[in-house]
Amino acid sequence: MRALLWSLAAAVLFSTAWVPTAGAVQNPPDFGVKADTRDDFDTVAARVREQMSPGGRFEFVTVTEHQTVESDLTRMQASFDRFGNVSAMDAPAKIQLYNDQSEINAILTRRDGDREVCESALPTGSNIPRTTCRKYSDIERDRRDTMKIKYDMYQVQNTSNSIPKPGGGH
Repeated sequence: MRALLWSLAAAVLFSTAWVPTAGAVQNPPDFGVKADTRDDFDTVAARVREQMSPGGRFEFVTVTEHQTVESDLTRMQASFDRFGNVSAMDAPAKIQLYNDQSEINAILTRRDGDREVCESALPTGSNIPRTTCRKYSDIERDRRDTMKIKYDMYQVQNTSNSIPKPGGGH
């Protein structure tokens, strides 16, 4: 499960990028997916964008998060357009690339529809807690469906209140 999450998130995290911090070179973890050239990045960015669309793994990314991811991908694309690959980038470009990667990965990790969320709760009629785990996408779809049902009920209630009742009003 975690391996799947990291394999897609790693599509944005380039294993060949390095960032100098406090005089040391820091290498991001290598999850097996490398995008150190402009062409590789184009493929990765297209996959991320596709997965943020309805029905995709990251479909529950909020509007603000989607804008952030797009902004980061655009900035990363500009670096690849300018330098061609990670090894040709100067230190400030690598730092910005790493920061953009980190921000995108944080968002995608949080909104990953395949991520399991577990909770412990007391079932009705029992004092024994039970742990249940569900996919984030299932939780979000249930939440969205519940909100739609509530909205629809509210609309029906308001519509029925505006219809005159038979035989009344004199």
